[in-house]
Amino acid sequence: MQVDYMQLNGIALAYLGDAVYEPFIRQHLIEQGFTKATKLHHHATHYVSAKAQAALIERMQVEDIMTPAEVDVFKRGRNAKSHTSAKHTDVVTYRISTGFEAVFGYLQLTAQTERIAELAHWCIEQVDEGRVSNVK
Repeated sequence: MQVDYMQLNGIALAYLGDAVYEPFIRQHLIEQGFTKATKLHHHATHYVSAKAQAALIERMQVEDIMTPAEVDVFKRGRNAKSHTSAKHTDVVTYRISTGFEAVFGYLQLTAQTERIAELAHWCIEQVDEGRVSNVK
């Protein structure tokens, strides 16, 4: 059964997208030689925190690397009404990061596995090279 992503709200897409993006980060950190849970968690926040994801989506927009469909999904996720609040960031940053995660959820539901890997690796590279602000 294939789910129609157009019928899902941005929060549901983000919920899935969070789970899709994180394994790329975890594998990257393990490959970098991090093995202790505290170090893994600390370094993961450079990639998966709301601030990191907001900075990454901003860079995606500046570099114009998202497709029109991805931009639309990002906006749906960003504009979705969430009943939870950000723990360590402001509401605007949290909403932007929700849009970031929604893109990965959309890509998963539309079986765009190569695009998921492409964007995830691009994000990792941006963080590792220090190309995004407020991350490290």
